[in-house]
Amino acid sequence: MEKPVALGVDIGGTHITAALVDLETRTIVHNSIERNAIDSQESKEVILTAWCEIIKKAFEKSPSDVKLIGIAMPGPFDYEQGISLIKDQDKFKALYGVNIKDELSKRLSIDAANIHFINDAAGFLQGEVFGGAGRGNSNVLGLTLGTGLGSAYCVGGVAKDADLWNSPFLNGIAEDYLSTRWFVKRYQQLSNNTVAGVKELTALNATDYSATRVFMEFGYNLAQFLMPVIKKNKSDVVIIGGNISGAFAAFSPELIATLKGNSIDADIRVTKLKENAALIGAASCCDVTFRHENTAESLGDEVKSFINKG
Repeated sequence: MEKPVALGVDIGGTHITAALVDLETRTIVHNSIERNAIDSQESKEVILTAWCEIIKKAFEKSPSDVKLIGIAMPGPFDYEQGISLIKDQDKFKALYGVNIKDELSKRLSIDAANIHFINDAAGFLQGEVFGGAGRGNSNVLGLTLGTGLGSAYCVGGVAKDADLWNSPFLNGIAEDYLSTRWFVKRYQQLSNNTVAGVKELTALNATDYSATRVFMEFGYNLAQFLMPVIKKNKSDVVIIGGNISGAFAAFSPELIATLKGNSIDADIRVTKLKENAALIGAASCCDVTFRHENTAESLGDEVKSFINKG
């Protein structure tokens, strides 16, 4: 019997990455990852041609004749119809109003019904629930911490974008305090020195008091942000990904201690799949068995309401 395989695609403002995913083992097929830089300021034709080149290249390694594609895509986007609604951002302006699903279907000679889309933040969490740190858990919150703040909820195996980046927090919004720029700014305030990013700050953590203090403050701030979100959604697990997750050991003690001190017992975990999470999450959208197992029909009224809102 032919192994079930789907292509997971992760599209960002500067890149496209594609990989074959074994839906049975829920892992990336060895040596199947293809990646290329993309200029999102280019024309519709240039962007779509570049996307198709990578997708075709990745499919060359597929053992299956049936072509299934799951694509993690930034919003705003009509994920059901496959139409880009991005217009007020500094990327993909030429794709506004374009039916990406139909365009890819024609250019790749693939049935449009075999092309699925998911929000990029939701794709990360979907991947972790499908085959990573959240596997076996039904009520999960995911955060991607990096240049920006991505967030998603997963209830009953269905991940949805939580769009928490602009939530009011402290003297601004959540992303002001939970992104790379906060680390750089806060370290400079404390030390009068500059660092390029969190990776450089992590290297200083053992010997630089200011760096240690920055990580402690970040852990505390992250806990303060998470507490009402975890309570509201009754999340059992929180999975943290993105570039900042590489410094998890530096900020997690303060994060976990603050949560515990406020009677929050959610399990805090770091991403297992890292940069492959969105690829696996996108591909999982093609897994009919997994989608059927987690359909809203088999869930309670509260969960149905959540999924329908998304």
